[in-house]
Amino acid sequence: VAITPGTFINELPDVDTPEAFGLHPNADITYQTNTANTLLEKIINIQPKDSGVGGGETREEMVYRLAQEMLDKVPDNFVPHEVRARLMKYGIVQPMNIFLRQEIDRIQRVINVVKQTLRDLKLAIDGTIIMSDSLKDALDNIFDARVPSAWSKVSWASATLGFWFTELLDRDAQFRTWIFEGRPQVFWLTGFFNAQGFLTAMRQEITRAHKGWALDTVKLFNEMTKMNKEDVSSNPQDGVYIYGLFLDGAGWEKRGMRLVEPQPKVLFTPLPVVHMFAVNELTKEQKAQKVYDCPVYKKPCRTDLTFITTIRLKTNQNPDYWILRGAALLCDTK
Repeated sequence: VAITPGTFINELPDVDTPEAFGLHPNADITYQTNTANTLLEKIINIQPKDSGVGGGETREEMVYRLAQEMLDKVPDNFVPHEVRARLMKYGIVQPMNIFLRQEIDRIQRVINVVKQTLRDLKLAIDGTIIMSDSLKDALDNIFDARVPSAWSKVSWASATLGFWFTELLDRDAQFRTWIFEGRPQVFWLTGFFNAQGFLTAMRQEITRAHKGWALDTVKLFNEMTKMNKEDVSSNPQDGVYIYGLFLDGAGWEKRGMRLVEPQPKVLFTPLPVVHMFAVNELTKEQKAQKVYDCPVYKKPCRTDLTFITTIRLKTNQNPDYWILRGAALLCDTK
C-alpha cells in the first residue's frame, strides 16, 4: 500500500532520537539529566530565604555549623620560606618547579579567601560585624550547598559545594606531596589551575634535555598505557604520567587500547594512565597510525575556555565517526 507524504510525516516521532544526529543513545540520558538539573536549580533559586525551618535548626545555625566544620578541615597555609627552600633544592629555575610555584601561589590565595569568608560569616551570624552583600551571598550559597561567588572567582567551577571542597583538599594534597616529598610519579591533571602550563613546562623540560631541539618545533605526543594510578611505580624516562581523564561519547577497550562504542547507560568511561611527552618530529609509523585527536576539556561544559589539548587515541573507525559522536576527554564529570 502506497504511503502518502502526509501520512509519512505524521508518523514521524515528535522527538528525534540521538541516532538521527549520529550520537549514541546515551546522549539522551545526558540531555534528560541536564534538563532535570536546570529545573531543580530554578526551584532552589526561587525558594523562600526565611530564617526558620520548622522547629529544628534555623538557617543561620545550620550555616554557622557548616562554616565551623569547613574551617576545621581547610588546609594549613603554605609557609613561604619553606616552599622557597624546597624549590631551591629542586632547582628553582627548572620549568616544572616554576610551574609548581605558580600553582602553590594560586591555591594559597584560595585558602586565604575561604578562611576569611568563613571567619567573617561566623562573626556576621553572631552579630559582631555587619552582614555584607558578599557574606549574604556566601550564607545563601552554603545553605543551598553551592559554591559562594567569592570562591568561584578565585578557583574553579563545580556542581556542588561538597564536590568543590573535596577538590580543594585533593589539589592541596597533590601540591604538598610534590613540594615536600618530591616529584610525583603520576600527576592528577584535574588538580591544576593551569593544565596547559603544566604541559608546556614538560615540553620545555624535554627540549632542554635534547641538544638541538627548539621549543617552537617540539610537539606534544602521547602513548596510552594499561596501568591504573596505583600501578605506576616509577617516573617515565621522558615526559610525565597523567591520570583522572574520562571519555565522554565513547568507550575504551583496555586490551586493544582503542576507542569503542560506550556501554549502554554508561556516560563516562575512566581512561587508564596516559604517558605524555614531546617529540621533535613524528616517525613514519606514528604518522601512519589510525588515531582520533581527542580534545581534552576541564569540565563537561566544552568551550575554548575549558579546552586543554588533544590526545591521540587509536581507533578502528574513521576519526570523523568520533567527531560526529562528539567524543571528548573530560578532567571532571561534575
